[in-house]
Amino acid sequence: MRIALFQPDIPQNAGTLIRTGACLDVPVDIVEPCGFILDDTRLRRSLMDYGELAAVSRHVNWSAFAASRRGRIVLVETDHGVPYTDFAFHPDDTLLLGRESAGTPPEVAAACHAAVHIPMHPGARSLNVAIAAAMVLGEALRQTRAWTHAPAG
Repeated sequence: MRIALFQPDIPQNAGTLIRTGACLDVPVDIVEPCGFILDDTRLRRSLMDYGELAAVSRHVNWSAFAASRRGRIVLVETDHGVPYTDFAFHPDDTLLLGRESAGTPPEVAAACHAAVHIPMHPGARSLNVAIAAAMVLGEALRQTRAWTHAPAG
């Protein structure tokens, strides 16, 4: 299981997701270009001291990222695809999150193997990308029993 951020705009969200990956032992891919410099103080503040625990891979563009992937790329969308709780995740899936400002372009969405969404109240536009990723990642790890350090009992 992996998390991938497509051209992230907000350093605090990227830092939060890198920290999430570090805590849950899930690698994070960053598809550039980003809307910020990766050593941004806002990213470091949200990442805190988890940077050394995180497995982060940077990709210069979508083509480089797509060429590096094994397994399915599952796009996490605001309103397309199946509800994430109805989707059967695989252990080698990569959860792709789009740009906060613009999502993913049609050619990127078309290249994904599947799309899932989080059902929301009518009229709500979207959740914060880090919250959405954590929700879907939690379900994917639960389904695949991929919690690496689950407590005994």
